[in-house]
Amino acid sequence: MNRIFCDGPLAGRTEIDLPPAGGYHVARVLRMREGAPLSVFDGSGQEFRAEIVRVEGDKVTVSLGDATPGTAESPLKITLVQGVSRSERMDWTLQKATELGVAAISPVLTARSVVRLDEKQAAKKREHWKGIVIGACEQCGRAKIPAVSAPMTLREYFANVKKDGLRLVLSPSAPASLVGLSSMPSKAELLIGPEGGLDDDELHAAQKAGFMPVRLGPRVLRTETAAVVALSVLQGLWGDLQ
Repeated sequence: MNRIFCDGPLAGRTEIDLPPAGGYHVARVLRMREGAPLSVFDGSGQEFRAEIVRVEGDKVTVSLGDATPGTAESPLKITLVQGVSRSERMDWTLQKATELGVAAISPVLTARSVVRLDEKQAAKKREHWKGIVIGACEQCGRAKIPAVSAPMTLREYFANVKKDGLRLVLSPSAPASLVGLSSMPSKAELLIGPEGGLDDDELHAAQKAGFMPVRLGPRVLRTETAAVVALSVLQGLWGDLQ
């Protein structure tokens, strides 16, 4: 079943036009025609079985059935606090994090971040990242879109975001292993540095903010690899990778 995101709120038993990108994908890429089934979701956690009623160029009109609840959300609410990395690496990280069920993503700029963003660039990047996350939800079956925060410095994150659940920061030199934790949280924040990692001052500040340093085995992983591995471990321990 092909899935298309439509900015909502949507209501069942109505007709809507798919957004331009979705209409183009359905009409030009998938070459679907009247009567073909679709699944449409608005990011709120509900899904609609839909049927195409008209295709006029790139404009596609669908009829929505009744809403049904999405079933692909993890019981473990993870916020990924990700050091901003170069464009392709960051896109890949956010795509895979969405597939692995994160509830929210907070991009942060750190001392060793190669990427530097002014206010206009940050807003443009955020919209781009939202598109990456939406596309990942369409592919993986999620009906709820993870929130993507505006990029901020790591120190701004520590100052403005209150602790809500277990806080973890990846560090190759940490004494504790992520796999060995005995907690049973329902919420977790996972902080991962960019390509060069977090510096000593940032690790110290993270610990003052309540983040526990943990390691992932004996090898130093790339930032995008670390995110995938750590999220997989968390979902395996306390989430829905059962």
